[in-house]
Amino acid sequence: MNDNSLNERVQRIKTSTIEINELVEEYKPFIASCAEKITGRFVRYGEDDELSIALLAFVEAIKAFDISKGNFLAFAQNVIKRRLIDYFRKENKHSKIISINIYDNYDEEKEQDLSSSEALDKYSQDNISEYRRLELQELKKELALWDISFLELTNASPKSDKTRKSYNDIIQNIMGNPDMLDHVKKKKLLPIAEIEKNTKIPRKTIERSRKYILAVIVILTGDYQYVKDYLNPEVIK
Repeated sequence: MNDNSLNERVQRIKTSTIEINELVEEYKPFIASCAEKITGRFVRYGEDDELSIALLAFVEAIKAFDISKGNFLAFAQNVIKRRLIDYFRKENKHSKIISINIYDNYDEEKEQDLSSSEALDKYSQDNISEYRRLELQELKKELALWDISFLELTNASPKSDKTRKSYNDIIQNIMGNPDMLDHVKKKKLLPIAEIEKNTKIPRKTIERSRKYILAVIVILTGDYQYVKDYLNPEVIK
């Protein structure tokens, strides 16, 4: 089945439980492949929680899909990835809580439980670290299209609270204006005059912030769930 036929099928069956289940059965290999790319290991249906989450995410993607906004499989892959990331974060948080409780009530009979908890924590951390590494690789490639390197981004990052606030105000102004955001993404340029008018921030400051602002826009509008953790919370609110 070609992409267009699949897209049309998904759009048609969104409210039919029977047809949704049929599509899920057909695409179980695809769902497993998505889960394996994210977990970095082989997974089996009926044994791994990650596959159950991926299946639910695939159904979620079917029901949320909008044929006017692109390819279904690409959309489904992103939904699966986000749901698994959420799962790893929750598991990581849970494992840390277990470890603390074990240390507080430690005895020799619980030594094996401690090892299991630490193993789960390490598994979650390893997956998160690997996924962050992959995201950074993709971000590096995308920023190259904007003529921005990681070194330039580091040098352009705001060093003071005042500068950071100005940069955040610029970002919020762009993100809150769909037309301006569309202009930035298409032209890969900042509409400096318009930003200056909207924010009252001096032109020189806006020009100096250019590469940093563009890089943050790329991250915020892209599929960079873990890289976003590096951003100031005020930017992504």
